[in-house]
Amino acid sequence: MSTLQYSVIVPAYKEARNLRPLVTRIFAALRRVDSPVPAELVEVLVIDDNSRDGSVEEIAALHQEGYNARIVVRTTERGLSSAVVRGFQEAAGESMLCMDADLQHPPEYVPQMLASLSPHVQFVLGTRYAPGVEVDKDWPLYRRVISSGARLLALPLTSASDPMSGFFGIRKEAFLKARSINGAGFKIALELLVKAHIPRGAIAEVPFSFGVRAEGESKLTGKVMVKYLEQLAELYWYQYNWLVVLAAVLVFLVCALFLRALWAPTDGAQSKW
Repeated sequence: MSTLQYSVIVPAYKEARNLRPLVTRIFAALRRVDSPVPAELVEVLVIDDNSRDGSVEEIAALHQEGYNARIVVRTTERGLSSAVVRGFQEAAGESMLCMDADLQHPPEYVPQMLASLSPHVQFVLGTRYAPGVEVDKDWPLYRRVISSGARLLALPLTSASDPMSGFFGIRKEAFLKARSINGAGFKIALELLVKAHIPRGAIAEVPFSFGVRAEGESKLTGKVMVKYLEQLAELYWYQYNWLVVLAAVLVFLVCALFLRALWAPTDGAQSKW
């Protein structure tokens, strides 16, 4: 039996209807003659937040049919980022890929994404911001505005072109270097790029276009957007806290000098103080 080298992590909540097409399409892509990654070296690991919607039974059926898929059900935790972290912790492979369960991350890109990872390439990112890619072409305008705005806010934190996509991979040794991971954060790719200190030269990017959600409902809510802003604030402090302190000191000194000049007596005049 071959030793597993790759793990595909799928965080899920009430995605039972999408799991069969997701798993079968992943392994169909891996079994193509031109796949750079052999299917027998890959596992699909679903991290389910106690959906109770038939997800466990669906994965069990797929496993019985010969697909290397398994599921971990969390009963005391919730949230996308913490599910991804749990998946990376449980993964058998050294090269790990995260993707959504809703089929918006096309499974046909999995072999290329996995093959991009190596001891020299620690992070791979599916990017919608590349020549020839129609960015979020099937999304309504408000979703595209939110996506572009979220990306712009993250630009000072990383040189990666699209840390918002959620379709990304990381080597296990790089993941283990990350400290103080915020499991409540909205964008775990951005979190890991910053906290695992991934240099630009160790990042590969694979252009892709978002697919359309097949089943279920979008998880994007106002609460999620607020969580993202909170995550950004924490990452800015993590990355630039010394600059924040320096800026505060400079502002204080400028204000002190200004007030001193304002209150100081002019030549020939006496201070009232």
